[in-house]
Amino acid sequence: MKFKTTLFAAAAVVAMPVLAHAQPVSGLYIAGGIGGNLLQDTTLNGSVNNAAGTKIENEFQLGYVGVLSLGWGFGNGLRAEIEGNYRSNEVSDTRVGGASVQGIASGKGTAVSYGVMANALYDFNLGGALGGLTPYIGAGAGYIWHDYQDVGARRSTGERAVYNGDTGAFGYQAIVGAALPIASVPGLALTAEYRFMGTLGHDINGTGNITSGAGVSQTRLNSDVDNFNHSLLVGLRYAFNAAPAMPVAAAPVAAARTFLVFFDWSKADLTDRARQIIGEAASARGAGVTRIEVNGFTDRSGPADYNMQLSIRRANAVAAELVRRGVPRNEIVTRGFGEENNLVPTADGVREPQNRRVEIILR
Repeated sequence: MKFKTTLFAAAAVVAMPVLAHAQPVSGLYIAGGIGGNLLQDTTLNGSVNNAAGTKIENEFQLGYVGVLSLGWGFGNGLRAEIEGNYRSNEVSDTRVGGASVQGIASGKGTAVSYGVMANALYDFNLGGALGGLTPYIGAGAGYIWHDYQDVGARRSTGERAVYNGDTGAFGYQAIVGAALPIASVPGLALTAEYRFMGTLGHDINGTGNITSGAGVSQTRLNSDVDNFNHSLLVGLRYAFNAAPAMPVAAAPVAAARTFLVFFDWSKADLTDRARQIIGEAASARGAGVTRIEVNGFTDRSGPADYNMQLSIRRANAVAAELVRRGVPRNEIVTRGFGEENNLVPTADGVREPQNRRVEIILR
């Protein structure tokens, strides 16, 4: 727990000077992270030469983990991704039949896990309440290979019971994390995560020579091995089509280059008057215009999370009409700002028609 707290605190300190207002992830993104991995103690309880064997218990050192993901954000907090992962832990102690093995040489083996997972995640939009911090949760399922490399007990007298080999099994995981956007690079965010990953049992084979009353005999070993991991990671995520960060203070609007489209309460449908204004904006696009900003807003009635999504739907509706009227989609940048930057300042909960708008800005 202390290690986890330290990682999250460090991430917050590094990102605090460069935070930006968080926007929902929309479209393609890539993410990666590295950190520490704790592999839970494992009891190898199997067979020796097809007969019942002695339990071998392994404890593992804190190891490392690496994750790389390719995903898609749906603009409403939901994300889906494909992940590749790798974990490695060295054995720290081995017990046979409940007792520590004496005279074990250094290097008692390594347990490695690697595989592919499909994840579904949800970002909680806090409306900029924590300087852009966006917590998220997720779950995943996939296929994990568990590889034992010389894991087991070895005495200086020559006796040994060592496991090698890898087998695959169904894997599952739970994810809790937070993202901090970096204002200087739109789309880039610092991430910190806790992940629990487990798999169904793995059959691992081994060999050994164990002294008995009849002398030293070669043995064939087989065990069902657990694989439960606790990981803490820090990393980066980059969304490829993120809009530039909104300036702290709104710049003065040039009347000849800005068009306002208004909406009914809790609606994102375009009225006839709205379509007329959008047509005027499309006609005004001429030489020198390289970008059209379409920014959606709401009044302060209703929940903040709902209003953020409503502002995005309004902006997308206006952008779609611009495209229908011949404006290339790659010239249009859509953003939703929810309850922020009201034209008419009001108290929370007040329905104000002039605040339910989309601004079309020709750049």
